[in-house]
Amino acid sequence: MSMRSVADHRRIVDALLAPTLARRASSDPEVLPVSDSGLTGRVLSEALVSRDPLPPFDNSQMDGYAVRAADLAGASASAPVELPIGRTTAAGDAPVAHLPGTASPVMTGAAIPIGADAVVPIERAEPARFTALSRDGDPDPTGTVRFASVPPVGEFVRPTGSDLPAASPLLPAGTRLTPARIGLLATAGVAEVPVRPRPRILLVTTGDEVVDPGAALEPGRIRDANTPMLSAALREAGAEVTAVRVPDRPEALRTLIAERADAHELLITSGGISMGAFEVVRDALAGSGVDFTGIAMQPGGPQGAGLLRLEPDDASCPASGIPALCFPGNPVSSWLSAEMFLLPALRAAAGRTASLPVEQRELAHALDSPAAKHQVRRGRIDERGRVHVTAPGSHLLADLAAAEILAHVPVGVDRLDAGDTIEVWRLDV
Repeated sequence: MSMRSVADHRRIVDALLAPTLARRASSDPEVLPVSDSGLTGRVLSEALVSRDPLPPFDNSQMDGYAVRAADLAGASASAPVELPIGRTTAAGDAPVAHLPGTASPVMTGAAIPIGADAVVPIERAEPARFTALSRDGDPDPTGTVRFASVPPVGEFVRPTGSDLPAASPLLPAGTRLTPARIGLLATAGVAEVPVRPRPRILLVTTGDEVVDPGAALEPGRIRDANTPMLSAALREAGAEVTAVRVPDRPEALRTLIAERADAHELLITSGGISMGAFEVVRDALAGSGVDFTGIAMQPGGPQGAGLLRLEPDDASCPASGIPALCFPGNPVSSWLSAEMFLLPALRAAAGRTASLPVEQRELAHALDSPAAKHQVRRGRIDERGRVHVTAPGSHLLADLAAAEILAHVPVGVDRLDAGDTIEVWRLDV
C-alpha cells in the first residue's frame, strides 16, 4: 500500500463527506415535540421567533406585598406606615385590581395586581409573615401590615417582555439545542421544533473472531468493542446509526450493503482492510470506488475511503454510490480513525465545535516515535500540567478509556525529551 499523509487523507475524506452532509443539512426538517427526549443536541433547521412577550405579564419576583410606592411615602423605622391588607394573588391567578391605600399579598411568579407598582418582600414587612390571605370567594381580609421603608417604583416587579419582547428572535437556524434553549422554546410557546435530519450511517463491523459483549469466550475469540464504541461516538457526534456485524465473507458484506445502502447516506466499516490473507472489507470493496491505502499514522495506518459504487460494474455512474470510510479493526485504531477523519465533520454538521480543544504542553518524560509516522499517544496531565503518555499499542483500550488527552508526535520526529513541548487534544473537557 502506498503511504499518504494524515493531512492529505483528511482532505480526501472531507471532500468525500461534504456533498452528503450539505444535502442533509438542506433537506426537509424533522419536526419534534419540544418535550421529546431526543431533542437535546439536535440542530434547528430554521430560525424561531417568540410568539408572546417573556414574561407574558408583570409578575412578582418575591413573596410579599404589592403596593403603590406613593402610599408608603415617609415610611421609616421610627415612623412605619400601616396599610390594610388587600386581596391575595397566587401564581396562576388572573390579575386583580389593587385598591389604593392597601397592601395586596402576592406570591412569587404571580401577576402584579393592577395599579400596584412595587413589591415589598415579606421579610421586610411587620409582621414578617402573612397573617391574612383571601382568594376568590373568600371574605375580604381583615388586619393590617406595617412598612418601615419606601420601595422604589418597580422594585421586585418583573415587567412584561423584560426577558424578550413579543416577536423577538429566539434562536437562529443552525443552533444546537441545549437544555436551556429547549426551556426557552417551551416558555415561548414553541410546541414543535424543526430540526435538521441527522446523517444516517450504516456501521458494519467484521471479524469471525468477534462475539457479542455478553457472550462467553471460546479459545481464539474476543468480545465486540467496536460496534458499541463506534456507535456511541457517531451518535454523540450527531448521527443516526444502524450497526450490523457480518461474517468474514466478501459476498455476505456485499449483500448486506446492497440491501441496506439505500436507507443510509454513509457507510463505515471496521476491520478487514490490512495486509492479511483474509481481509474481508478490502476483498469485497476493492475495485468498486473505494481506495485502500496506508496512512503515515500510528496507530490507524490502514485506511479506506471512496464513493462505493452500488453497481460495481458501472464505473460511469458515481451518483449511484455511497460514501464509504473503512477503518482498521483494532479498537484503539478504529476509534482514533473516527476522531481523526470523521467525527469533526459530523460535529460541525451538528452545530458543535468540530475539533477537540488543542493545547501545547510540556512532556513529563522522554518518548520515542517512528520518524516516518504521525504517532498518536494516549495519556494524562499531572498536577504540574505536564503530559504523561502510555504505550502506542492499538489494542490498549483500557489506556484509551482512562486517557485525558491525545498527544501528537508529528512526522519527522523520532524522539522527544522530558521538558519538550507536545501538542495535545483534550478528551476531558
